Amino acid sequence: MNDAFFFPVQLSLKIAFVSLIIVFILGILLAKFMVKKKFKGKIIAETIILLPLVLPPTVIGFLLIVVFGNTSPISNLIEWLFSKPVMFTWWAGVIASTVVALPLMYQSAKTGFSTIDPAIEEAARVDGAGEWRVFFLVTMPLAYHSLISGAILSFARALGEFGATLMFAGNIPGKTQTMSTAIYMSIESGNMELAWLLVTTMIIISFFMLLAASRFR
Repeated sequence: MNDAFFFPVQLSLKIAFVSLIIVFILGILLAKFMVKKKFKGKIIAETIILLPLVLPPTVIGFLLIVVFGNTSPISNLIEWLFSKPVMFTWWAGVIASTVVALPLMYQSAKTGFSTIDPAIEEAARVDGAGEWRVFFLVTMPLAYHSLISGAILSFARALGEFGATLMFAGNIPGKTQTMSTAIYMSIESGNMELAWLLVTTMIIISFFMLLAASRFR
């Protein structure tokens, strides 16, 4: 029971934390670019970024298998670099969680950046600050609440990812089994004690994540 409970919890938190780091950086950079730049196809590009919000998890899982499957060029490159494919590893769970959580971080960061008065940033430039210095010392502090809220929501989303993870990373006990997939298998096998324990843990973590996020809205 201990391993059946603690491993999925530890792996889920590990995947969520790694995904959060990736999503936080990518989401902020994409939001900064999309807010500042105007170009042809901008609406299409933003739609693609937000698409995982509305796509069924099975579709996302299928696309990840196509892109990172054992016969794809990307998979061949990864296998050449690391001597093993990415599918059915915990890194597959990281990729799946990153894909589904990125839109939340992007949208929150974009909202935060959009509310900043450009005159404030321009004043910093007039005083001699470079673009990146303006971004780190002016833009990000002003968008602090939105960035933290987006990070918390992204972490919660990555923590609860199920469908794409099940298809892409699998449900291998002691290797790729997360809380969500462990709950599914516990119910399938009739182990309701373990299912309730995992469900309760997930509810408690998610509750406090959402409670924390609400403080930064």
